[in-house]
Amino acid sequence: MTLMQAIVLAIIQGLTEFLPISSSGHLVLVSQLSEWPDQGVAFDAAVHLGTLLAIVVYLRSDLLAIGQSLLTQKNDANSRLGINIAIATIPVLITGYLLADWIDAYTRNIPVIATTTIVFGLLLGMADWQGSKEKKLVDIHLPQAVIIGLAQVLALIPGTSRSGITMTAGLALGLGRIAATRFAFLLSIPVLMAAGGYSFVKVLTAENGSSSLELMAIALLISAVIAFVTISLFVKLVASIGMWPFVAYRLLLGTVLFLIW
Repeated sequence: MTLMQAIVLAIIQGLTEFLPISSSGHLVLVSQLSEWPDQGVAFDAAVHLGTLLAIVVYLRSDLLAIGQSLLTQKNDANSRLGINIAIATIPVLITGYLLADWIDAYTRNIPVIATTTIVFGLLLGMADWQGSKEKKLVDIHLPQAVIIGLAQVLALIPGTSRSGITMTAGLALGLGRIAATRFAFLLSIPVLMAAGGYSFVKVLTAENGSSSLELMAIALLISAVIAFVTISLFVKLVASIGMWPFVAYRLLLGTVLFLIW
């Protein structure tokens, strides 16, 4: 992997990890246009750690409040939110563990990614248009958390967008745009931890080379900075204009992928 490849892929990962536009769709597009070799699991681990760092820093106040409530065993909104996040994460972890090889073998191709990019983009637009947008984070109870967690399983299919499908489910359940966005971001933390941990395990058990430590460090830093800026701007943007710009972008991206195919 060259320095330029590492920089470009880290920027793409940082930009797309938390936006509802599918990071996998963009990575496939780059690979098709550039014919770059696969970046490898070591690089994947680095950029996952970078985006994880960004979201933890951005949500540090929420995480501290949740952690304090859980540690002191308070029965308040923060502890319930922490429990809901944990429960909502279980379905995707179990499904990912059981079906990881099948997903890698049969869904990482342009037709699948183009289709999911368009279909789930339209669903995001419908949820944003028809949702009541009245509920807040404190209004998320166990049934709603389970539904959002089950929806997150669909993000294992490339092109779906993990943040996009969880925001879609939240909006469809009546959450406001900011509440749906923040819950999706909070849900990303255990998933990114699992993905990064899985990548590091694969690195440790690999028999041959991986990305250099220098490139991994550069990718981690770039993905963290870009992701943090992207998160901050996205929250401000979605509060004022909603999800439709991202829906339109997904339709365009899906169409381009179909044309390439």
